[in-house]
Amino acid sequence: MIFKLIILLLTILMMSPVLFAQGIIEIEIKSAIELGVANSKNLKLSQNEIKQAVARLEIVKDQILPTATAGLMYTHNEILSGEFNWGENFSAYQLPKRTDAIFGTVLLKEVLYGGGKLKYAKESTRLLIEVARLNADMDLEEVSYAIINTYYSLYKLVQSLKVVDQNLESLKSQVSQAERFFEQGLVTKNDVLRFKLRKANLVLEQLDMESNRAIINYNLAILLGLPQETEIMVSDPGRELIQPVTLNEYIALAIANRKELKQMAVQNRVAGLKVKSIKANALPRLALNANLYYFNPSASLIPMMNRYIVPLTLGASLSWNIASIYTNKNKVSKAGIEQKTIAIQKDLESDKIKSDVNRQYQNYLTAVNKIQVLETSVVQTIENDKLLASKYKNNVASVTDRIDAESILYQAKISLEIAKADAGLAYYALLKSTGTITQSTK
Repeated sequence: MIFKLIILLLTILMMSPVLFAQGIIEIEIKSAIELGVANSKNLKLSQNEIKQAVARLEIVKDQILPTATAGLMYTHNEILSGEFNWGENFSAYQLPKRTDAIFGTVLLKEVLYGGGKLKYAKESTRLLIEVARLNADMDLEEVSYAIINTYYSLYKLVQSLKVVDQNLESLKSQVSQAERFFEQGLVTKNDVLRFKLRKANLVLEQLDMESNRAIINYNLAILLGLPQETEIMVSDPGRELIQPVTLNEYIALAIANRKELKQMAVQNRVAGLKVKSIKANALPRLALNANLYYFNPSASLIPMMNRYIVPLTLGASLSWNIASIYTNKNKVSKAGIEQKTIAIQKDLESDKIKSDVNRQYQNYLTAVNKIQVLETSVVQTIENDKLLASKYKNNVASVTDRIDAESILYQAKISLEIAKADAGLAYYALLKSTGTITQSTK
């Protein structure tokens, strides 16, 4: 990922060194996705969660190792009573005034069989790593779509601003023409003012669009990890209108690829292991023990020969909590219910995903149909605009008819550009609903 990011940045620098030096960058949608993914803080957090899950697995593996403890204790005793008498049948024993002793222990314990709890814990933790990776994949889908959505939003505004600029240029010439006609007595002062008012309204609309463009540009720069003041020049995303396959094929694709369903399948397996682990509480445990003791009744850590004792004990222990036979069954029942709950939730999520796919599928079909209708509308409005322009020049049509015809053409052109972008975005939304958006952007 780092290597790809370096290559991408070098390519951008070589392609547009002057623009980049001025805080302007021109970037295609695919490069934007790669750059945004490489710099996404959310994805970095997801990768960190995977590392945490791997670390938890290593901790569980450590629990399988034998346990070992060692200790060393020194005691000093001041004996206040110097004589000890066992009774009249025994002679009195003179005690020393003080004593020292050193005690040492080394304990080793290996669980040979614990009902399989450690085995189930290790398998569960492995599955949790898989869940973390699926979470990261889901985040990747969301980040990719957020970049695509913002890129398209910026592209739509840029295209709309181009149409506004073209219309303003046209209005400038019309204002000049109307002023000439006024001087010739062909139109009224009110007609000239109507053209100027239309131009002023268009300038206000341009200002609003430019403000929105600046906001979206700022958001996209943050998503891509670029300096916030960077001016981003977007190009046509180039998404050709694709004839979609059947709805059932998209639904099947979603069932096979949506990370939510895969995640719930893994969670179901984790819940199954939890049931087994709880059942293991009712099984006996077998362990081996090795204990090494060191007793030295002197203050010296290493005393003279034959002045210390080092007993070594080996043993095995078998334990069984018999009460767990009847106290554990309710815990097993509860864990089983939790597992069934996950299975039901998976079915609900599956229905939700199907509805999502259907909605995005219908949205894409509608977006494609809108383009066809608007293309026809633009052709018709161009002809209407030419006709009204000719009539106006010949003083046959009114200024109102002329302005209305041009407004309709202007709106039709903007609607067509927006519809094309919406269709491309709708297709990405459809891919996102199937869980395959990242595959399509590679």
